[in-house]
Amino acid sequence: MHYLLGIDIGTQGTKTAVFDSGGSCLAEAFRKSELIRPSPDRVEEDPERQLDSVCSTIRECIERSGVEPDAVAGISIDGQMAGLVGVGADGKAVTPYDSWLDTRCTPYISLMKKEAGQEIISKSGGPPSFNHGPKILWWLNEQGGVFKKIRSFVPPGSYTAMRLCGLTGAQAFVDKSYLHFSGFADNRKGCWDAGLCRQFRVEMDKLPRIVASSSVVGKLTAEMAGICGLKAGVPIVAGCGDTAASFLSCGATRAGICVDVAGTAAVFATTEEQFQADLKHQIISCGQSATPGLWHPYAYINGGGINLEWFRGKIAGYYAAEILTFDQMEELAGSVSPDTDIPIFIPHLGGRVCPSQPQLRGAWLGLSWDHGLAHLYRAVLEAVALEYGFYMSILSDLYSRFDPKEVRITGGGQKSGAWNRIKADVMGVPVVQVTRSEGAPLGSALMAGFGIGLFSDLNEAAASWISTAETVEADPGRREYYKKRIARYSRLMEAIAASLPGG
Repeated sequence: MHYLLGIDIGTQGTKTAVFDSGGSCLAEAFRKSELIRPSPDRVEEDPERQLDSVCSTIRECIERSGVEPDAVAGISIDGQMAGLVGVGADGKAVTPYDSWLDTRCTPYISLMKKEAGQEIISKSGGPPSFNHGPKILWWLNEQGGVFKKIRSFVPPGSYTAMRLCGLTGAQAFVDKSYLHFSGFADNRKGCWDAGLCRQFRVEMDKLPRIVASSSVVGKLTAEMAGICGLKAGVPIVAGCGDTAASFLSCGATRAGICVDVAGTAAVFATTEEQFQADLKHQIISCGQSATPGLWHPYAYINGGGINLEWFRGKIAGYYAAEILTFDQMEELAGSVSPDTDIPIFIPHLGGRVCPSQPQLRGAWLGLSWDHGLAHLYRAVLEAVALEYGFYMSILSDLYSRFDPKEVRITGGGQKSGAWNRIKADVMGVPVVQVTRSEGAPLGSALMAGFGIGLFSDLNEAAASWISTAETVEADPGRREYYKKRIARYSRLMEAIAASLPGG
């Protein structure tokens, strides 16, 4: 029996799981992240703490599962996608992890959009936002001394894989699933674009080599094997971004399968056979799928899942004697009739990403004296669905044959029956729960097996590992109501955007 380790470096923490070749999960382990906030616009993590969380969760999984260390056949790591770590010539971090939640690069988003916004979208597949391009420019222009020490910029999944393999800065890599966040890549060709790099004075030597998600990038060193409780020489597969791994863990390996990642970020994606840049709306990013030959057009709400915890602690918690449980929150949402004229919530408390409107903030609109805590919370849930409905209208414009069959849901939010019902009714498409609960680590484990040749066909392997559970069918009687809600939400967002600086 061969065993595979799938590792997810998420915003909330690092989760590792060990699977046998048939897809059974034998053990899981988790380490909570430590977000460092030196100032209101900065969110960082310590890359060494991220590496330690990977090593300690691997060791815990091996000990808890009873798997012999030399029976582990492959490891793959996914991670947060839009943030970066600057590494030196020795392959070790010379900067903190500049998180996707960090907004200090805001001026460089505007700069890139102004000077080459359409070209960046056309080539990379995504607009400048709180992602790689503006972040690199921030380090270049604001931290010149540190920038000189940086040999390459990599996301945290690549960084920890590099450290496990002992790679140098010259061997730094990023896999193709991240390129739509790069700002400097030609995504279709899978290479860096010399013209864009030259325009923004970014040396191409500062950018990592680009590899396929299934590439073996190295083998576990003896030093790291001792820390992880494994045998040296285990192949390390490049892996992919956390959203791409989540899509794979839902079985989104063929066209027409949509995915809702109900996590820290609320992500909506579909699966298509062609790359299509959203030049008209500048909202949808088109990233390469972990499945060869497929693409995932998607957009997300920055902190869509965080909003639920924020409401529970800061809003409901202010009025309640004790913090409500999520079951109690579920009862709150269910106590409001679906067709009640509830207020509309703007879910972008940390700025809007799709499209890039970093100055935008959250709000409830349309409040009356009839509204109470339950109405406010239901509006928070509905806002994510309304944004998804807006994304679907853009996808219909981009892809003439866009035909969503179902929306598969993963992440902690999939447990909310009220939220799933709202999403199904707003989008008019069945929302399907996935029986597996491991999330992105499962996708990474599949990628590890595919990368080392254990699986010859990723689609077949995913189909054998993944099955679906409860399906929430859309209520056709609410379709017209929610069409009007989506239209109203869109008009409000346009009005708010017009009122922002530069709007």
